[in-house]
Amino acid sequence: MFGCECFSWKRRSEEDDYPFQPQPFSLPSPLPQWPPGQGFATGTLCLGEIEVRKITKFESIWNLNHLRGKEKGVTFYRPAEIPDGFFSLGHYCQPNDQPLRGYLLVAREIPATEQKVSCICDPTSLSPALRKPLGYKLVWSTDSHYSCCGYVWLPEAPAGYKPMGFVVSDKPDEPAIEEVRCVREDLTETSETCEMMMVTDSRFLKPSLKVWSMRPIRRGMFAGGVSVGTFFCTTYDSYGELLNVACLKNLDSSLCAMPNLDQIHSLIGHYGPTVFFHPDEEFLPSSVAWFFKNGALLYKIDRAKGLRIDYKGSNLPSGGINDGEYWIDLPEDDDQRNYLKKGNMESAELYVHVKPALGGTFTDIVMWVFCPFNGPATIKAGLLNLELRRIGEHVGDWEHFTLRVSNFTGELWSVYFSEHSGGGWVDASDLEFIDGNKPIVYSSKSGHASFPHPGTYIQGSSKLSIGVRNDTAQSKYYVDSSTRYQIIAAEYLGNEAVTEPHWLQYMREWGPTIVYDARSELDKIISHFPMFLRFSAETLFELFPTEIYGEEGPTGPKEKDNWIGDERC
Repeated sequence: MFGCECFSWKRRSEEDDYPFQPQPFSLPSPLPQWPPGQGFATGTLCLGEIEVRKITKFESIWNLNHLRGKEKGVTFYRPAEIPDGFFSLGHYCQPNDQPLRGYLLVAREIPATEQKVSCICDPTSLSPALRKPLGYKLVWSTDSHYSCCGYVWLPEAPAGYKPMGFVVSDKPDEPAIEEVRCVREDLTETSETCEMMMVTDSRFLKPSLKVWSMRPIRRGMFAGGVSVGTFFCTTYDSYGELLNVACLKNLDSSLCAMPNLDQIHSLIGHYGPTVFFHPDEEFLPSSVAWFFKNGALLYKIDRAKGLRIDYKGSNLPSGGINDGEYWIDLPEDDDQRNYLKKGNMESAELYVHVKPALGGTFTDIVMWVFCPFNGPATIKAGLLNLELRRIGEHVGDWEHFTLRVSNFTGELWSVYFSEHSGGGWVDASDLEFIDGNKPIVYSSKSGHASFPHPGTYIQGSSKLSIGVRNDTAQSKYYVDSSTRYQIIAAEYLGNEAVTEPHWLQYMREWGPTIVYDARSELDKIISHFPMFLRFSAETLFELFPTEIYGEEGPTGPKEKDNWIGDERC
């Protein structure tokens, strides 16, 4: 077994000069020289009529705090070291309690003679792609002694153009029109607010200011929206409304910045996480081929006996929809069933789907883990822990995590950890690393949800101290995905680059559906609770994820929403 060295960023001490400034983050090890290719990791990216570069060096403009707490506010930045011919599209903002870990895209217009054939831009347009704003509208300002002087401006775009972000200054004078550029409307996409970074305290700063990060409203494998890296702010709650600040759109259908097959292998070899399973895990992963070879059966609704599945899955029905006509189950013999349930670490490998994200400015490397069986849940209520017998069990468990890599540099940007019906993105600065730049993924006991750190995660109500336990820890059970993987799909490379396995086309359930009285099971649980923690069964139904009720096999990777869509968050 090898050791784990965890890397993290460091904050300044309380004695450092005010205001508090986030410190830059970098991965534990330098990036390698990626294999040669067309446009991946070249530093620039063509979006059709516009070429963009990613700026990660900033100049601090102004620090805004709730009160005097240094870590509680945000800092606003302008991009630094902009290359000749490129223009800023807006300013950047981030919370002070995180390392300086963001980016802004700067843009230049590509002359018509240099535009690619694959560009689907409007050839009849005579308007330039980028134009200066007509002026600026003051959105919010303060000269409070709690936050010094700060002014937030929205560029006023010419007709037919859109602003890409706000501009911030520490002086009341309107910014120069040379500060940013607006983008022609047909080269943009609609954006939406994402994570709220800041709400000022209305007791000290009036009116209150709300600051969000932004992202394209349409995301996924076929969406063209490109995040600029700018922020959105307002003095009122506009969540859910269409924003007056847009994002860019990739109109170059070639996706030339996506990695080729050699580069994909290099990325997985460099970043492939080590997946640790709990030391008390009974239901370990296996390869799909091992599961089929050792007796998995295919059932049909009008057929009494199960059919032995070929180790490649070539006799599984392909295509169609999950209509309930077919399902996979364990062998009928008890010894064989128990053998398959336990999985097989020696054969285990991760199944990789590679796809474009955020208009081809990022690559998502989705890594799927297969376990033949999902164990029962454990309920935590206060200090009480109840290990259940049936609730949460099902045959055939598919879980995943996703590496998001910048196509400008090949740098790992963040990792998505799927957690049953939900999950979330974790920035690279908050990951644990092992053996260079390889993150650690912790798989929870029995349920195999993914988490970035060891410990106990409660899925339910933290307020009521009740929920489903997800326990994670390092152990001797682990899979190194940098060497044990199989690429199963990369559609953007074309049909001949990657041969999709037969079993990937199976769209039905990987386990049987067995309905039982979940209310009776919950009533039994409630009877074990202390009086002050007793609730109705209906209340418990609302607290726990729906997957734990009933024994139901999941569908395979290609039936999941995130196969062509973005991760759910």
